[in-house]
Amino acid sequence: MSLKEYQSRFFELSLRCQVLRFGEFTLKSGRVSPYFFNAGRFDHGAALAALGECYAQALEDSGLAFDMLFGPAYKGIPLATSLAVGLARRGRDVPLAFNRKEAKDHGEGGLMIGAPLEGRVLIVDDVVTAGTAVRVSLAQIRSAGATPCGVLVALDRQERGESGLSATAEIRATAGIPVIAVARLEELLAYTSDQPALREHQARLQAYRERHGVGQAEPSH
Repeated sequence: MSLKEYQSRFFELSLRCQVLRFGEFTLKSGRVSPYFFNAGRFDHGAALAALGECYAQALEDSGLAFDMLFGPAYKGIPLATSLAVGLARRGRDVPLAFNRKEAKDHGEGGLMIGAPLEGRVLIVDDVVTAGTAVRVSLAQIRSAGATPCGVLVALDRQERGESGLSATAEIRATAGIPVIAVARLEELLAYTSDQPALREHQARLQAYRERHGVGQAEPSH
């Protein structure tokens, strides 16, 4: 498969920032993965600016209609902010909100920070694993009277959950909203295939996908 230009930039950025690493990593699920993605390593202004452009292009390609952005605490906060800046550079200035892990009982108080939740709200995060953070976000958005319209993530691992579907497919099925990814495991396999220095990881990535992946049956968004 051929990668989109912004997907190649996304993987180059992720490797440069050591967000994406190859090796042997035990995940929360107990699975031993040949790669690990830690968006917390996007920890400099230039990296976040570049990431925001990748998010913005993926969102533009999706054609999804939205009115504002929501970043779940904690990693979703800088990611949604980077996207808001990326969209502003493209001429679209959108409101942004995010939540606290615990309600604040002094000052302005409450769980929410930023613009009021209203209209069609796009949730922005790094990856979707069990989908717990997304479900919390959906409930908070709906309780404010707004409408969740989709989830935008950096990487879709395309792994089966307990239901046999991936976490992103479960969100689509239960919440009725699309999940958009800048890139998926499928694109990571294509990228490593095109990079001579990374081809050594191909066999383990493919084996992991065959054991835990959902294959190509699920749509990208």
